[in-house]
Amino acid sequence: MRYVQLRAFHYVAISGGFSRAAEELFLTQPAISDQVRKLEEEYDILLFNRQRKQVTLTPAGEKLLAITLRMFDTESQALELLSESRALRAGTLRIIADAAHHVLHIMGEFRQKYPGVKVSIRAGNTETVVESLYSYDADIGVLGDVPTSRDFDVIRLNSSPIIAFSAADHPVARRKLLSFADLAELPLVMRERGSRTRKKLEEGAAAAGIELKPAIEAEGREAVREIVAAGAGIGFVSEAEFGNDSRLAKIAIDGPPMLMDEALVCLAERSHGKTMHAFLDIARRFSEQH
Repeated sequence: MRYVQLRAFHYVAISGGFSRAAEELFLTQPAISDQVRKLEEEYDILLFNRQRKQVTLTPAGEKLLAITLRMFDTESQALELLSESRALRAGTLRIIADAAHHVLHIMGEFRQKYPGVKVSIRAGNTETVVESLYSYDADIGVLGDVPTSRDFDVIRLNSSPIIAFSAADHPVARRKLLSFADLAELPLVMRERGSRTRKKLEEGAAAAGIELKPAIEAEGREAVREIVAAGAGIGFVSEAEFGNDSRLAKIAIDGPPMLMDEALVCLAERSHGKTMHAFLDIARRFSEQH
């Protein structure tokens, strides 16, 4: 087994094809194909299904990819360590968050201290945040469900109750408090399944003997906000995420508080990279202050 063969396999797997892998590695497609073929022949194993010009991983290929993901990530960390003085001048940090505003203050200070680091941030619910961290598609996650697995380093950011909200001119906007029974009679706008906010809300309602059914199901917090602002129904969010929007009115939910614990998480095995370590240090300081 040679390094170049594993590298060829890895890039074909993550890029979805031999041509794209060749482009990534600045090699020819025949060279990539030859390296993968030799790896398969040497160990008498099929790593890819090659049908109708589509390339998919076999079960053995999926298992090998899980190993090479760790292998090449470790290689990346080693390179970062060896050139750590350069990492904070020209590194990259990828964040996936269920609500980006929880880390905007952290990101602001980080960018002031390390303006050369490129930061990308994208949205995702609890499930996609965890999946992205495990698959190395993201470095830092922000989510409302604090993981208990020892795989993660966790920094708690805040805790706030789930509230209902409506359009400011909706008749229910005049209410100070809504019970679960009240909510069951109203058109509800809910996040997609997999949303921690929705799960906690449904659990709270079930404990009160009420079943909540969405009239509208929308993917993403911003989609829910816009639908509610248009007067189409009642939405739900943690109070810390409500923000300042004159189009909307927030309403408390009667009963025991349904608290959302927002946390910043990363894989423990990856937390010592120079760029991530610098971001986590700032996050810990903010967490201790608040």
